[in-house]
Amino acid sequence: MAFTATDSWSLEVNDSYSIATLLKEAEVRCFREFIYELDREPQRHFLRNDIVLKSEAYLRQKNKAHPELGGFDGLEHFLSRTQEMLLLDQYAVLLYRAKVGQYQFYRFHKNEETVDELSPEEFLDYREVVAGYPYEPAEKKLEINFGPFYSLGPVIRDHRKIGSGQRFLNSFMAGKLQGEWSKWQTHLCDFLKIHSINGEQILVDGQIVQDPHQLFEALQKAISYLERQPENGPIQKEKSHLRGLGFCDGFGDTVGRVLKNLQLLANLLEEPRAENLEEFINVIPMVSRVAIISPHGWFGQENVLGRPDTGGQVVYILDQVKALEKYLKTSLKNAGLKAQPKIIIVTRLIPESEGTTCDHRLEKVHGTQNCWILRVPFKDDQQGIVPHWMSRFRVWPYLEQFALDAKNELLTEFGGKPDLIVGNYSDGNLVASLLASWLQVIQCNIAHALEKPKYLFSALYWKDLEPDYNFSLQFTADLIAMNKADIIISSTSQEIAGTDTSMGQYESYRLFSMPGLYKVANGVHLHHPKFNVVSPGVDDSLYFPFTQKNKRMENQTSELTERLFQHAGPEAYGELSDPDKPPIFTMARLDKIKNLTGLVEAYGQSPQLQEMANLIVVTRSIREEGVEDDEERHQLKRMYELIAQYDLYSKIRWVENSSRQNGAEMYRIMGDRQGVFVQPALFEAFGLTVLEGMASGLPVFATQFGGPQEIIQDGRNGFLINPTQPLLISEPLVKFLARAGSDSTYWKTISGQAISRVKEAYTWKLYSEKLLKFAKLYGFWNYSELSEEKKNWINTAIYYFTCFSRNALTC
Repeated sequence: MAFTATDSWSLEVNDSYSIATLLKEAEVRCFREFIYELDREPQRHFLRNDIVLKSEAYLRQKNKAHPELGGFDGLEHFLSRTQEMLLLDQYAVLLYRAKVGQYQFYRFHKNEETVDELSPEEFLDYREVVAGYPYEPAEKKLEINFGPFYSLGPVIRDHRKIGSGQRFLNSFMAGKLQGEWSKWQTHLCDFLKIHSINGEQILVDGQIVQDPHQLFEALQKAISYLERQPENGPIQKEKSHLRGLGFCDGFGDTVGRVLKNLQLLANLLEEPRAENLEEFINVIPMVSRVAIISPHGWFGQENVLGRPDTGGQVVYILDQVKALEKYLKTSLKNAGLKAQPKIIIVTRLIPESEGTTCDHRLEKVHGTQNCWILRVPFKDDQQGIVPHWMSRFRVWPYLEQFALDAKNELLTEFGGKPDLIVGNYSDGNLVASLLASWLQVIQCNIAHALEKPKYLFSALYWKDLEPDYNFSLQFTADLIAMNKADIIISSTSQEIAGTDTSMGQYESYRLFSMPGLYKVANGVHLHHPKFNVVSPGVDDSLYFPFTQKNKRMENQTSELTERLFQHAGPEAYGELSDPDKPPIFTMARLDKIKNLTGLVEAYGQSPQLQEMANLIVVTRSIREEGVEDDEERHQLKRMYELIAQYDLYSKIRWVENSSRQNGAEMYRIMGDRQGVFVQPALFEAFGLTVLEGMASGLPVFATQFGGPQEIIQDGRNGFLINPTQPLLISEPLVKFLARAGSDSTYWKTISGQAISRVKEAYTWKLYSEKLLKFAKLYGFWNYSELSEEKKNWINTAIYYFTCFSRNALTC
């Protein structure tokens, strides 16, 4: 059975990329020999990193043995774009990535010179067989295909523009305006009349201006009147005249600003151009109340960082809120309105708060005027409050009731509906989907980290992982929220659709199966303009270059230097024999994915690296009694084992820290000593610590898997590393430290370029401007373009899929 529609929209498969055009005959033979070599291994399912590393080693040997063949460039290129390889008794089955969003599925016969092309669904069947599941015919499987539900809307055809939905939508809407002019004039006029703050209209008075013709006449009179007034003067005395024409107070706070905005509107009515539409929508004060949803973890401002499920996401949201309030205050003031913005972070109330403020219902965000943390408790089936913290993998049974309670709390605190709802992470995005549906408000999703690409084969082996992670629930929630959202914000473009050679994180939801549960043929529409890249920034009051000595506190620097390099006590482990060596610094939670133990192992296996530098590791706790979940406990034990195994006690310092302020100064202390920062995660959705290290002036080495590959321009302002093998981590560090030791300018050059990179591309001001612009544009789009038929079509798909999912999500 299939959850789909009669129309079809499938994965883009390009026939021009047939195997005959990609490989020469000699390369096909070489490939068969490579498969024969892989067959010797017990592994049956290979991903791109394994394929690339193994094929590079194999082809080096082949080129050396047979130089007369002239190399195997075509095969090397082919394997570099092969995302998966499945080895069965008779076949090798491949997923080949021609380019972004285009795939080919091949079946090589091991004992014959034949190659078949497969459908995506056939590939999923083979993947399940390799995983040990019995083959099931299609009619016995639930197939989910959201693609047809997007057939009525705009589609981005050029894969290079994926993630630039706002820019595409501007042009698309301008074209629609020109093609259906009278309809759009009416929509635009009605749109201006509906906007109010605290019950007062802010743009156009519908009692005076009732149709586009009246609007245009009023604009001509208002513009003519304002052109005779002093441009730099306040608008106060002109307000009564403008109100008489039907224009409210939200067009600006000076004569010049109001005149410019009214001229923009007049131009938009006469000639709808994309740039005019974008500029006008950007200045309209449509947003003053924002709800930000983040249920799991310990959401607080002190004594929480480093606790389970509590890290970069909390930092991101708090910095985001401060920046949004600042930008909204300026925008509302420039619009001529006295209203003050209000932002509420909705999270979970935890009665057993363990010395945090997570048991406080309402808490003001430090450094803001009207931003609040609103905590709503989880309730069990008997409506009893759940008192203790729980893992993000266990929150699913509580979210629907949490959303209902949060709705009532938000309506009370705001005194009405919010203008925008922003979900965070899978659980927050699901709650945001429910709230946005109930309140009819624009919904924005931010994933932060998608578990599916983070944990390899997590969908395929979901049954094995279900007791610990409940991925069946999480992936279902992701599918609901992704398709329901009006806007999806990603930190990088590769997060959406990957690169020419690697798949994106959202893209991993496009084609997958959970054996025994369902098969997903089109889980997310990457070419929809809802996807937009908005990179976060860093708090420049906290993270600034180590060279800015006047902003640093001498007593803090002295105390932390002592703690990091010399002080003996229960919060530090290791005693450096030579503390003056350059430090290799890392700081993160003790999660398997963060891979701090991988860095320690790489350091332990490299005598050369040990000779050149000390290793400084900072985590929230270094003692077993200070950790709270099994994964963190396992990583902590592994740390001690590695330090003993490689005799690193005199070369490593492992130090506790849970203070964000102290962590910021630690980066700068490493800069004082010309150290480096290493972020060795097996996968990183974005990488706030990468930005923090670069902003502080440290040369940064970060994982090549995920967001850092867009932050770092490799070799120029930082370095990308492959964290999957110890040697691949240590070699780039040895190379850099050797060059920095012989060239006194090299470290400073990389340091300076890292600082410049952050200042140019990663600021919260730019983030706030983009996010709010998107919210307003998509609000206008939904009002103007989406017919009731289309809304019902998409919402019906979500409704039935949610009904299918509800029992699972609450069990």
